[in-house]
Amino acid sequence: MGKYLLRRLLIAIPSLIGISIVLFTVLALAPGDPFEELATNPNVPPEVRENLRKQFGLDDPIPVRYTRWVTSMAKGDWGFSFASRVDVDKLIKGRLPTTLIIIGSSQLLALLIAIPIGVIAATRPYSIFDQVANTFAFIGFSLPTFFTGILFILFFSIYLDWLPFVYRADIAETGWRFYWEHLKQSIMPVAVLGLFQGASWTRYVRSAVLDVIRLDYVTTARSKGLSEKVVVIKHALRNALIPVVTLVALQMPTIFGGAIVTEQIFRVPGIGSLLISAILANDTPVIMAVTFVFACLVIFFNLLADVLYGWLDPRIAYR
Repeated sequence: MGKYLLRRLLIAIPSLIGISIVLFTVLALAPGDPFEELATNPNVPPEVRENLRKQFGLDDPIPVRYTRWVTSMAKGDWGFSFASRVDVDKLIKGRLPTTLIIIGSSQLLALLIAIPIGVIAATRPYSIFDQVANTFAFIGFSLPTFFTGILFILFFSIYLDWLPFVYRADIAETGWRFYWEHLKQSIMPVAVLGLFQGASWTRYVRSAVLDVIRLDYVTTARSKGLSEKVVVIKHALRNALIPVVTLVALQMPTIFGGAIVTEQIFRVPGIGSLLISAILANDTPVIMAVTFVFACLVIFFNLLADVLYGWLDPRIAYR
């Protein structure tokens, strides 16, 4: 197991280097200048702008700039934000926990929805429950998160006045009220992401369980006198989750993309909203750091999926 993880981590290093080269080159060739505002400001002399560009090395060749960036990243220096006037690592450390909490909670909600509904629908194919579940699943993943988010705001915030529609990081409450206020403002963004993913995964869970439940070893388990609950959970569901784990791992870029949109809708102070504001301000160091963090998280979740394969199916050996 340890050798397998070490080998996978060594394989991930070239992947991250390749991703970083592509990202850095695209951002370096993209139009826009972090000091564009200074160029249009008549009160700022042109030589000041040129000195700033030389100071930050923006006129150097792309390979030189990339080597400098990689070396600094390896030393823990993620650069300096031109827009916020703050170190990039401080910006990301302040926002990353919020994003991970929102995404983690939403994916947990999605699994709590998809697994039981998908299993029940597969064990009762073409029943009324199956048809209703399929209908809501189609509706759920057909509606984009920005549309669902607006509906949630209109209904739960404006019409019913139950939940706040703006996520606040500076809550002045203390004790249990502090956690309650955080929970209230997290409900809608978590629900929007969780319901969207849960609707999509329900179809995959149903299909995977439906394929496995007809196999010979499941029939053999029933012939041994095992209860239907044990047969489904212990023998069918465990193997059926292998393609679902693969799907979840492959959909991580889509999940983070949906989180960026959701953070904008509910004003969640996460790295998704940080990325949008950095793009609008042409803040290249922040854009590069945030996209690289997203790439690292995607690779991490793919590695986690590989580890889960061996737990779900003992026949898969870590070689």
